[in-house]
Amino acid sequence: MHSTPRPHDLLWGMRPEQLPADAPAWALAVLAAGRPVVVRRARVAPGLVAVGLRGATRAQRLATVMPFEAIRHCLAPEQLVERRAREELPVFCALAGLRPLLDGLGHVWGVTGSAGFQLATGLHAAHPDSDLDLLLRAERPLPRSEARSLLQLLAGHDCRIDLQLETPLGGVALREWAGSAARVLAKTEHGPRLVDDPWAEEVAA
Repeated sequence: MHSTPRPHDLLWGMRPEQLPADAPAWALAVLAAGRPVVVRRARVAPGLVAVGLRGATRAQRLATVMPFEAIRHCLAPEQLVERRAREELPVFCALAGLRPLLDGLGHVWGVTGSAGFQLATGLHAAHPDSDLDLLLRAERPLPRSEARSLLQLLAGHDCRIDLQLETPLGGVALREWAGSAARVLAKTEHGPRLVDDPWAEEVAA
């Protein structure tokens, strides 16, 4: 496990009694069943990790914190790329076709969202209309020309594919970085920021 969990990592070990007193019943049930939480991007006090819970519907989402000492197991998105789903859904068919292309980019990549959650847990989370959410750990600068080529590789599938670049500053949507706008939105632990270059501005962040 990483010394510090990163956004989109799945964590096991949080218990129902560690939720706020006003937590909804579905969230208590999720943790009682031993299901994981997902790391989110936010500033929290030392010893805590910002996490989110997901229930059975899109409306069932809860942002909270998890004690670091409660973590028993961690799965990163890149640890899910070789897993196979039992369901023949568009997201998993697209993932199978993209694996060799993404492996050849020279960047670490992974699966997030409902597809990643299902691959990690075996629980039914994706559906026929689900998007395929991916991340690319772009620790070194990705030229915009390469971003446009990558965006073209993701086109033509039976589901929408959203890829997020994990830069040193934060998360940047590939579609934005491949676009023509001078500034792009970076999701940082301090909140969203409009930046010219998430790699150059990381030093000053």
